[in-house]
Amino acid sequence: MRAWAPKRLFRDVSWFLVAGLAAAVVQYGSLLLFAELADMDPVLGSFLAFVAGGVASYLLNHRFTFNATSRHSEAAPRFFFLAGLGLVLNTLLMALLVKVLGLHYLPSQIFTTGVLMVWNFVAYRLFAFR
Repeated sequence: MRAWAPKRLFRDVSWFLVAGLAAAVVQYGSLLLFAELADMDPVLGSFLAFVAGGVASYLLNHRFTFNATSRHSEAAPRFFFLAGLGLVLNTLLMALLVKVLGLHYLPSQIFTTGVLMVWNFVAYRLFAFR
């Protein structure tokens, strides 16, 4: 399969990391605003911040990472379906780490983000931007 050729994969993973970093800045900035300035529950703040980061991620990955030629009307529903699954995973993992295990929300979010990075790349490549 050509899309998994080493050169192409390296290029796509590189752009995915750049897009992910930009989306993470949006997500973490939003989380800090919600949790620290708005004094919102960190799990709810993480939920809302995940949505903001997801919009940034879609736009960047559609254009730069996967060079999608599909219309937004085709790619966006698939992307946001997968992002919705990621949101459930994010929220459940954050609830486990923060509420059950009593860990601080920032290291918990860093760990959660790492887990979801792998999920997102594979799912977006195989389904959202095919």
